[in-house]
Amino acid sequence: MKVLWTMVMMAAVAGPVRAQDPNVAFVTPSGNITCQMIAVEPRGVSCELGTLTPSYPIAPAECQLDWGAAFWIAEAGSTGQLLCGGDTFRTGAEVQVLPYGYSLTHVGITCQSEATGLTCTNAAGHGFFLSKARQQVF
Repeated sequence: MKVLWTMVMMAAVAGPVRAQDPNVAFVTPSGNITCQMIAVEPRGVSCELGTLTPSYPIAPAECQLDWGAAFWIAEAGSTGQLLCGGDTFRTGAEVQVLPYGYSLTHVGITCQSEATGLTCTNAAGHGFFLSKARQQVF
């Protein structure tokens, strides 16, 4: 497993990293999963899938917006979560590709890109696995 640890390498994989913008964004090689690693409170990682067969097709009653394609894991604490939302960050600024076989660690969370999907975990071992065919929070 190849690991990218330095800010220089993160910039090469995840796009420009500026001192005033501590967040890092990346996309998987398929272009289907886009993530933001957020370094301001609440610190964590949010990822969205463009195309998927939802593993969680039934939204909770309180969710009147999009459901099943966006996921979140906090730097510490609880398990991965599905997000209820009507906005997306999949469009807009260009982001760099996190190649298969590489991982990126930022804000205490590691995201590992593989041909089978993307796994993001925090130090407690909580997180999510995402692919077009299957999504899982743990």
